[in-house]
Amino acid sequence: MLITEKLGEKRMVKILSSLNLCLQLIILVLVTLISACSSDNASKLNTVSLNLQQNPVELNPVNDLLGKVIIERDVGIYTRDNTRLSAKIYRPNKKGKFPVIMSFTAYGKDFGPEDYPSVLDHNAKPDFDLGPIKVSKWTAWEAPDPAFWVLNDYIVMYVDSRGYFGSEGKPSILSDKDSLDFYDAIRWAGQQSWSNGNVGLNGVSYLAISQWLAATSRPPNLKAIIPWEGQTDPYRETLYHGGIPETAFTNFWVQKINTGASANVGPPPFLFKFVHKRPWLFKLIQDTSALDLTMINIPVLIAASWSDHGLHSRGSFEAFKRISSIDKWLFTHGRPKWSTYYSDEALAFQKQFFDHYLKGKENKLNSKKPVRLEVRHSLTQYHVRFEESWPIPRTEYRRLFLDADNRILRPSPITKSGKVDYPAQTGSAIFSIVFDRDTEISGNMKLKLWLSTDQGTDMDIFVAVKKSDVHGDDVPFYAKTGYNKGPVALGWLRVSQRELDRKKSTPWQPILTHENPQTLSENEIVAVEIEILPSSTLFKKGETLNLVIQGHDIFSHPTLAHAYNENKGIHSIYTGKQYDSHLLIPVIPPDAM
Repeated sequence: MLITEKLGEKRMVKILSSLNLCLQLIILVLVTLISACSSDNASKLNTVSLNLQQNPVELNPVNDLLGKVIIERDVGIYTRDNTRLSAKIYRPNKKGKFPVIMSFTAYGKDFGPEDYPSVLDHNAKPDFDLGPIKVSKWTAWEAPDPAFWVLNDYIVMYVDSRGYFGSEGKPSILSDKDSLDFYDAIRWAGQQSWSNGNVGLNGVSYLAISQWLAATSRPPNLKAIIPWEGQTDPYRETLYHGGIPETAFTNFWVQKINTGASANVGPPPFLFKFVHKRPWLFKLIQDTSALDLTMINIPVLIAASWSDHGLHSRGSFEAFKRISSIDKWLFTHGRPKWSTYYSDEALAFQKQFFDHYLKGKENKLNSKKPVRLEVRHSLTQYHVRFEESWPIPRTEYRRLFLDADNRILRPSPITKSGKVDYPAQTGSAIFSIVFDRDTEISGNMKLKLWLSTDQGTDMDIFVAVKKSDVHGDDVPFYAKTGYNKGPVALGWLRVSQRELDRKKSTPWQPILTHENPQTLSENEIVAVEIEILPSSTLFKKGETLNLVIQGHDIFSHPTLAHAYNENKGIHSIYTGKQYDSHLLIPVIPPDAM
């Protein structure tokens, strides 16, 4: 049946109310499937190698480990409602009690490296660098590698989520029922004869988001977690970027949502598309799908990247700020998520963390400053130092004012008013500043604009901060899923969604309410504030920061796009005098670098 506007949106809301639970589930399912420092003040310049082969997986051999590891492939864990969850368990083949590292997955506990290419094929392109992803054949997708952990006297458990692959029950995605299942599975692991009673969680993306859900229920045996890049607010971070519907990743997932499920999950694609085009309908259930991160009070090691804008970057940093844990660490980076997760440095950090909290080892973890800051110089070069907190307390926020006449950014207010026009569908406006000294920008940037459109009642604004070297050549960085021609940072805004949440916003991070759409009249000039997602980049003397403002996606990407565009006619940006359009940048003073 063809659904048209003639049905009436009131009737559609009535239909949707009966599917409210399904929509809550679909919101959270939209998750991805998609050297080491010798001291806290390390500043060594690190270089990474590009890895552009079609299959980035590099298998670590396990032949020498077979007699050292016990593998149980389908162990039943019975929940409080007597539903059988299927677990795969890897244990040391020796006497003793060991801590348990657990992952909950809807991708299948048996989905191993031989299957990885099936989820990486869409990124196997010249402008993508996914690897190397160094794992053993035992490693489930985005999960900890048993070959590493079991040899270090840990037990590794993969648990299929309810209704997926080997587990019984009706499937859902990160629901309240899943939260109870996670609680029961953690308690079961802590009570086994081979367990020392201490359970930790570890994993990437879905396997990170499931940790937020599990930890909010506070299972007694759960002692520490390592959520390696996991979003926490699906509405803002996955579904709607600044109020603009994301269409590539989300539409892909509507088609793939039932893979491995014993029954259909979520609404049919045509219904999802109808709702997705209408942010206010999704907003009806947005609050009920939000995680209460303040309930998390156990030790946490969070990985957050500059290279996953549009999916997990924002949520990982927000989690670090919002959880109640006293003991918390932040591992930042700007490289492909999977290769970084399995890298020697990351594994060493993860092991030090779990050794301390699951084994009780005194290993100087608490003497380490809690924020590992990776400051990018280019695509392949960066340096690392450690900081006390995030945002960095010594940050100096500086305004760079847009000068329409000269298309530059100035550190002082502009005394002459000006205007820049660009075609809304195809054009852009670029403003630049050449730094006269080395300048580190680490944190959230914010863009304030005065703007208007000569056609239509709304505007979609896409923002990028880019870097050019002393010769004027573009300096690319990693972006989502290994795209290697990305900018420094991204931001988005649908102008009708510009209302700020005054309680949650800060001078450097505007938070939108998404509750009171405010459409435009033609040629009406309004002020907006645009959140630019976290980044850390060093601009050397003579290098250039370029601010790009336009009405379409900054780059073409198979899992990051916004096809439901509201733009028409000509967009205008106003600068100078009362129009204080400016870019707020977080500068780290030289003595802190």
